[in-house]
Amino acid sequence: MNDVSHDAYCSEISSRTDELRAAVRCAEAGPAGTPVPTCPGWSLTQLARRVGGTHRWAARIVRTRATLPVPHDLVDDVFSPGPETPAALDAWLAKGAAELTGALLDAGPDAPVWTVAPSGTARFWARRMTHETTLHAADAAFVTDAFFAVREDLARDALDEWLGFGALPRVLAAAGPDAPPLTGPDRTLHLHATDVRQAEWLVDLTTEPITWRHAHEKAAVAVRAPLTDLVLLLYGRRTPADPSVEVYGDTDLLTLWLERSGFWLRK
Repeated sequence: MNDVSHDAYCSEISSRTDELRAAVRCAEAGPAGTPVPTCPGWSLTQLARRVGGTHRWAARIVRTRATLPVPHDLVDDVFSPGPETPAALDAWLAKGAAELTGALLDAGPDAPVWTVAPSGTARFWARRMTHETTLHAADAAFVTDAFFAVREDLARDALDEWLGFGALPRVLAAAGPDAPPLTGPDRTLHLHATDVRQAEWLVDLTTEPITWRHAHEKAAVAVRAPLTDLVLLLYGRRTPADPSVEVYGDTDLLTLWLERSGFWLRK
C-alpha cells in the first residue's frame, strides 16, 4: 500500500496541470506549431488535448460511479477540432483538471468505480491521473526547457505503480506466442535510485507470474539513476544510453522488459 493520500494526489494533478498550462502559454511558436519531441507526431496542442480529454474521461468515470468501461473518445482523438489558441487551451485544461479533482474529492478514495486494472475504487483514478499528468508535464517541460523533477514520495509511488502494471498477467499474453521469452532462469532486474536512500526495486522474471519487491539484491541487469530519471526511463522519456542512467549486466533483458512492460502505454 502506498503512503500518498487521496488529497495529495488531487493536489498534484492540479499542480502538474498548471505546469502544462504554463508551457502552452509560453510556447514561442504557439501550441499548434510547437512539436513535442517525446511524443512523435504531436504538438503541444495535441498533448494538451490528450491531458484535458483524459481528465474529463476519468472525471466521468468517478462522477457517475461507472461500473463498466466508459467511451474514451476524448482520450484518443487529439486531432479533431477543439481549442487551439493558448488562451483557449489554457482555460480548457484548467476546467478539465477542476472537473477531475472535484469528482475525486467528492467521491473519496474508497468509492467503488470501474478501473482499467485491479482496484475498483476512486483512489485508483487519483493515483493513475497523478502519474499520467506528471508524465505529460515532463513532455511539456522538454519543449520549454523548464526544470522538471518528481517529488520523492510521488516518484517512488510512480515506480511502484508501473511495476504493478508490469506484473499483470496480460504483460506476457500481450506479446503473442512468437515473441521472445521475457521470463526464464536468472532473469532479474534491479533498479536503484542514486539520489535518495533505500529506493530500490527487484523485478523477478524467473517464473510466472512476474513479481517485484523492494530489495537490495544482485540481478542479471542493474540500473542506477536519480529517482526522477528512473521514472522517466520506465515511461520511455529516458533511454538506457542517457548519461544520467547507468546499466550493468544484461542490457538486452532490460530493453526487452522496458518494451514489454510498457505495453499499456501504447494506444
